[in-house]
Amino acid sequence: MPPITRRSLTAGAAALPLFAIRSRPAGAAEFSYKFANNLPAAHPMNIRANEGVARVLEATGGRVEIKVFPNNQLGSDTDMLSQLRSGAVEFFTLSGLILATLVPPASINGVGFAFKDYDQVWRAMDGKLGEFVRGEIAKRGLLAMDRIWDNGFRQMTTSTKPIRAPEDIRGLKLRVPVSPLWTSMFTALGASPTSINISETYSALQTKIVDGQENPLAVIETTKIYEVQKFCSMTNHMWDGYWFLANRRSFERLPRDAQEIVAREINKSALDERADVAKLNAELRGKLSGNGLAFNDTEAAPFRDALKKSGFYSDWHGKYGDAAWGVLQDTVGGLP
Repeated sequence: MPPITRRSLTAGAAALPLFAIRSRPAGAAEFSYKFANNLPAAHPMNIRANEGVARVLEATGGRVEIKVFPNNQLGSDTDMLSQLRSGAVEFFTLSGLILATLVPPASINGVGFAFKDYDQVWRAMDGKLGEFVRGEIAKRGLLAMDRIWDNGFRQMTTSTKPIRAPEDIRGLKLRVPVSPLWTSMFTALGASPTSINISETYSALQTKIVDGQENPLAVIETTKIYEVQKFCSMTNHMWDGYWFLANRRSFERLPRDAQEIVAREINKSALDERADVAKLNAELRGKLSGNGLAFNDTEAAPFRDALKKSGFYSDWHGKYGDAAWGVLQDTVGGLP
């Protein structure tokens, strides 16, 4: 299937009249697809996704219905990725760092301390780096929409002590997602990382299987992790986003104009969600402080130096290859 671009979406607008008159009730959709994800229903991603699929239903005259299944209702990340690949689930949002178990280059946006701010993030992910990763995803029989959704810069929480410098991480039992890049980075910093799916993280913290975890503030808030943690250190150690993925075979069964409508509306919702997360992050530090989390700020330079000394950057440069690493550095500048 030719890639869906802004040009094709614009061209596809001419086909919209085909769907202008609803030919059947919404309950009798010609295409009834499932969208699964791992976030609570109250997270901005699910709020905006529900708006997007409602617009798809309307714009396709009721022919394309996408049902949203939030909060791991259809299984763990690993389960849902398997379902996506088989076609049991047609759409799935997943962090590139976890998708890397299938598409190794997809984790490159999570290289430790690579991005200093959101300007760099969106320049990379809406530009050459995002294009590069989507191309790699396409080689595995999946399709990624043009606009990646924001999960946010990740922060560290603990029940034992605040993280102020790299030495504070040494020996820490830390929950990380099921992804080699996370495990590698925190091992390089001297922690004892344990891969646990997000759906099991709260109980792992509550029962002291692990001392801490790391996630964006929006996830810390919506999953109520603050109830079982004492400290939140603003490390901004990784930026993470969600690729909105489609099973290619399922997507290509849609008429071409329906494909363009789905892509257009999902990408619009992604941009809306980015704005929501930015606003939410500006408010959440105060809210989470009120819920008992003690916050502290950190400087990136000592952590970058520690990763450089451990060989983390040179190791991952070798794993990604010169081409991918070069695309990353085109945006963020020289990495150690």
